[in-house]
Amino acid sequence: MDVLSLISTKGGAGKTTVAANLGGLLADAGLRVLLLDLDSQPTLSSYYALENPSPEGCYELIAFNRTAGELIISHTVITGLDVIVSNDRAGHLNTLLLHAPDGRLRLRNLLPAFVDDYDMLIVDTQGARSVVVEMAILASDLALCPLPPEMLAARELRRGTLGLFEELEPYRHLGVALPPVKLLLNQVNFNRRDTRLIMHSLRRTFEVDVHVSLCDTVIPDRVAYLNAASLGLPAHRVESRPASGVRGPCAAQVMQGLALELFPQWRERLTHSVWHSPPCLSPAH
Repeated sequence: MDVLSLISTKGGAGKTTVAANLGGLLADAGLRVLLLDLDSQPTLSSYYALENPSPEGCYELIAFNRTAGELIISHTVITGLDVIVSNDRAGHLNTLLLHAPDGRLRLRNLLPAFVDDYDMLIVDTQGARSVVVEMAILASDLALCPLPPEMLAARELRRGTLGLFEELEPYRHLGVALPPVKLLLNQVNFNRRDTRLIMHSLRRTFEVDVHVSLCDTVIPDRVAYLNAASLGLPAHRVESRPASGVRGPCAAQVMQGLALELFPQWRERLTHSVWHSPPCLSPAH
């Protein structure tokens, strides 16, 4: 089972949207996907409609090591896509993990319980520094950091998100390898003058960094992603082909490109299965 965490210490970067759309696309490609919502604002938990919601969620998983699927896992209306909902609105898990001997390694130690049932675990986290976010990082094979192409966001990236990874470096001495970090330019408006300048600066900054790299895929600022969230559908179903008069790739092409970049081991399924998903609802038609 591959573990991807969406990480950003800055709120509003688009973590939940990326997590939901990646999960939906991978599930439509025939993979068994589990979403884990660790954000105290449970947006990912409500992105897709649920069938037979479970009575428990992430709090019971982390606080009580509860891994029984019938108790903590809810099935979404997307075949092959399940979710462990966020139910820690008061943020008690941060305090609990801070004082637990295995706090930052709790999720990593729980993962074997899901290996036989899922191909992919996608973890959504809150937009702030916390022990819960550190726990998610240490449990991941890959960390994806959505980043709006804005100068303030770029500065916060170095100070906040990447600084958090640096503080976790001592865990390497315990045999826990930190995941590589992929930066994803998100909500990109190519009509802004400073967009290309910031993109070029980021690529130049990290071109020799062995742990941090910039994704080739860029997610544009398009209404299709808002429409998808409103409909409770993955964006590749909502915009399956380029809309008339709109420049650039459609949402389906963008999300497929991102999935191929992040998960090359699933190339065959992603290139042959995703386009046979259920009928799309495209605003252009």
